[in-house]
Amino acid sequence: MYLYNGHFWGMHLIWWIIWIILIAWIFFIPVDIPYQKTKKDSPLDILKKRFAKGEISKEEFEESKKILNSEKQ
Repeated sequence: MYLYNGHFWGMHLIWWIIWIILIAWIFFIPVDIPYQKTKKDSPLDILKKRFAKGEISKEEFEESKKILNSEKQ
């Protein structure tokens, strides 16, 4: 009885809206998802980060930098 006289239409409308939002979210999710590494770091960037963290000394940094720069040319 409630299905045919309009009382149940509100619930159908809510479910249609939920399905439309779900489908739109699946197809239009952003490409750059947080915490996903999208940009690949260059070897020089990795070397700079390691030096900044203190993992390598200045001498090791300079030596590795020279090697990387000689490979580019």
